[in-house]
Amino acid sequence: MFSSDIAIRVHNLSKSYQIYSAPRDRLKQFVVPRLQRLARRTPSQYFREFFALRDVSFEVRKGETVGIIGRNGSGKSTLLQLICGTLYPSAGHIEVEGRVAALLELGSGFNPEFTGRENVYMNAGVLGLTRKQIDQRFAEIESFADIGDYMGQPVKTYSSGMVVRLAFAVIAKVDADILIVDEALAVGDAYFVQKCMRFLRSFIERGTLLLVSHDTSAIVNLCNRAILLDKGEIIKEGSPKEVMEKYLAALYEEKQGPSRVGSRGRSGIYPREIGDYRDMRQDMINASNLRNDIEVCRFQPESAGFGTGHAEVFSVQLLDEKGFHLSYVVGGECVRLVILCKAAKDLNRPIVGFLLKDRLGQIVFGDNTYLVYRNDRTVAKAGCVLETTFDFRMPILPIGDYSFSAAVAEGTQAEHVQHHWLHDALIIRVHASAVCFGLVGIPMRRIEMVVR
Repeated sequence: MFSSDIAIRVHNLSKSYQIYSAPRDRLKQFVVPRLQRLARRTPSQYFREFFALRDVSFEVRKGETVGIIGRNGSGKSTLLQLICGTLYPSAGHIEVEGRVAALLELGSGFNPEFTGRENVYMNAGVLGLTRKQIDQRFAEIESFADIGDYMGQPVKTYSSGMVVRLAFAVIAKVDADILIVDEALAVGDAYFVQKCMRFLRSFIERGTLLLVSHDTSAIVNLCNRAILLDKGEIIKEGSPKEVMEKYLAALYEEKQGPSRVGSRGRSGIYPREIGDYRDMRQDMINASNLRNDIEVCRFQPESAGFGTGHAEVFSVQLLDEKGFHLSYVVGGECVRLVILCKAAKDLNRPIVGFLLKDRLGQIVFGDNTYLVYRNDRTVAKAGCVLETTFDFRMPILPIGDYSFSAAVAEGTQAEHVQHHWLHDALIIRVHASAVCFGLVGIPMRRIEMVVR
């Protein structure tokens, strides 16, 4: 029975393809097994079966925004095509409740010989609009696409960005209940991408969105839930932050092999007990009622992580400029982030870095040592400790929880091996803030309003 609050239900869905080594094998498969069955013999098989999806099950509730992520070839696009009905499953079934509008492969659903105007009428008609409705909305579609005189030109003359503009403009104006978008924001200029993001934000307030993207920040920013596909199977489902962490680990493991660092490092070395922590607020606490109070929690050595295990992050601390460990920080003040790593083997050109993320996993800022030491071929011998210091002004942050992730790698910015990436190594909690908008606040040097 299809529940009234379910928009999409996928149950034990599989999609397989027959892969032939040579064209003649396809002909053999068509003829020989039939003759063998007539002769009451076991039929031969001249192909190997490839599963693009295997036993995939999940539900999407009405009004929910779900992100689907995975490496190339993981089955993301196949899944969306099955949900949209442009492919048929080999096994399992799909139930969809409501009008669906989809933006799949670049230019899918468009006839390249037709003009943009003709494709708008054809595409919107397929999505359920009448001729009269399209007439009424054409001006809005044309304005959203913003491709000028090209609306009267054949689509085959369009750039990839113009095709996306036109396709997105159509699905934005068809009053869909469910919107399915596959990598639509990967093409297009910044202005149009921002326009699309504004539309998606307004849409998720009233509809159901299924979004496929390699842009992890878009998934984290827009979605309530995320699904990680790998080799046609769901390997992780949960909050976008948790799924992104698993995805990041999978990307590195694809290059450098299975991770040998889990939720706890290998060396067992943890920082010695630290004495009294300094509360940085005391110097400013009576100076302003608009201060940014940030509580600093203790280092979390058992947080989730991944890497080869050839080096380990075993301490992450936040200090003031004099070296005192901080229990509280004031946004806008100078601080020192100290990361200690131990090398289990010789490291050539080690890189140590950090990221500060908000509770959704969005990156606020981060940095590493590579650019500073790119001309210095540093070698860290096995058993030694790398002490890395980052001095910066603590940004003014909105109220909420944030975390520093720390990492030690080896190589260059573009090509490196991740030895230990430690998620949520140091948690900070903002209790009071003057930030009005955005991920961070920038202290204004001057604000002036004059009536003339």
